[in-house]
Amino acid sequence: MKKYLIGSTVALSLFATTVSAKTFATVNGSDITEREIGAILQVIPGANFSQMTKEQKTKIIDQAIEKKLLGEKALKEGMEKEPEFQEALKSVKRDLALELWMKKQFEAIKLKDSEIKDFYKKNKAMFQKPETVKAKHILLTTEADAKAVIKELNGGAKFEDLAKTKSTGPSGPSGGDLGWFDKKRMVKEFSDAAFALKKGKYTKKPVKTQFGYHVILLEDKKPAGNVSLEEAKPRIEQSLKVKKFQENMKKMTKKLRSNADISIK
Repeated sequence: MKKYLIGSTVALSLFATTVSAKTFATVNGSDITEREIGAILQVIPGANFSQMTKEQKTKIIDQAIEKKLLGEKALKEGMEKEPEFQEALKSVKRDLALELWMKKQFEAIKLKDSEIKDFYKKNKAMFQKPETVKAKHILLTTEADAKAVIKELNGGAKFEDLAKTKSTGPSGPSGGDLGWFDKKRMVKEFSDAAFALKKGKYTKKPVKTQFGYHVILLEDKKPAGNVSLEEAKPRIEQSLKVKKFQENMKKMTKKLRSNADISIK
């Protein structure tokens, strides 16, 4: 999929933000929108404008303003009349046209329900889901602290209340909630203890891991099994469409090459 559809990510991302773009500044009557901000962020690995500090956002907006001003100056000095500009413009148009055309080709691919069902039946191993549990925990620094918490639980204290007041882990404020997870998601010592519990029970001894000492409460458990056809359908559909798209592109490029005048130097 990436081979054919993500060749000009920048071009597509810029095109996608032109419809309802937020305005961050105005330069000589021209807006600085998400499109301009996105173009700058493209060269910053992992950058997310919404998660930046006010100071960082201001710097990015300033860069966009300076880029806009320099761009206006370049146009005023006639750069768009230069042969290099015209050649680059042709290249950008061609690449953008290709991206949008490929997007339409991909979206035009239709699958029969029988194709999806057949794939599901032949690849059942791909749609297995492991045993999962829903648990809460209280993380303590010392074994003595963990034993004290277990003693309070034995005395009738509520697990969530103790997690909020005593846990040193990030899940403490939410009552120690860890949600659903499989054995591979947590460190071995934690998973072994959690999956050994019965629904509604908590560990009677502190569970030691590299993070400290845990007291674990098992809320629920789901056995291993197969993902249903309905659940797997979007994943199967995407996989089959990608395969068909690649096959179509391969056939088309082969035909185009056979009719083209190509000279490799």
